[in-house]
Amino acid sequence: MPLIYSFVARGTVVLADYTAYTGNFSTVAIQCLEKVPANNNKFTFTCDKHTFNYTVDSGYTFLSVADEDFGRQIPFAFLERVQTEWKEKLADKARTATAHSLDKTFGPRLKFHMEYCQAHPEELTKVASVQKKVADVQNIMMKNIENVLERGEKIELLVDKTDNLRFQADKFHKTGKQLRSKMWWQNMRMKIVVVIAVLVLILVIFLLGCFAPANHCIK
Repeated sequence: MPLIYSFVARGTVVLADYTAYTGNFSTVAIQCLEKVPANNNKFTFTCDKHTFNYTVDSGYTFLSVADEDFGRQIPFAFLERVQTEWKEKLADKARTATAHSLDKTFGPRLKFHMEYCQAHPEELTKVASVQKKVADVQNIMMKNIENVLERGEKIELLVDKTDNLRFQADKFHKTGKQLRSKMWWQNMRMKIVVVIAVLVLILVIFLLGCFAPANHCIK
């Protein structure tokens, strides 16, 4: 008996379930349900050589109990089929439904999907394998996009730093040019002052020499 028991619950309230076997599967499943996290997730509990496979989505919990030897691919493929039909037909109506009030409505659909998955394991295994490969490719693509975006941010930061350095270099060049021009004019003024001072000194010496009592520069 590969697939044994299944239910759909809202929180801890089981809205619909189905099993063709007798046992305490429902009791254990409900006890595990109280430990189920509220976020969207997939996980499995193992108990007495059976797997209790859960999928949580949009406030609803989907369960399949299977033999441990049956693996996890087919139970989760079954849950995906159940989840898809539930969201299309009953997700809105079930918001206010009471415990087991949808057994007659959705119990037969759980039975149908359970029998279909047990009758077509190879098909579901191939589909699950393809879906896994698609999911892996999507994850790789998302990681590559994140890396490109991160690299783009680093390049943008590097460009900003380069522009800033270029601006600082231009500013330094202009400041240096202005400083060289200022120093040149100061040097030139100093030379002019020195030349004038030398000329004045020469003129003073000349005049002193000409007007001295012993010399007659002007006749």
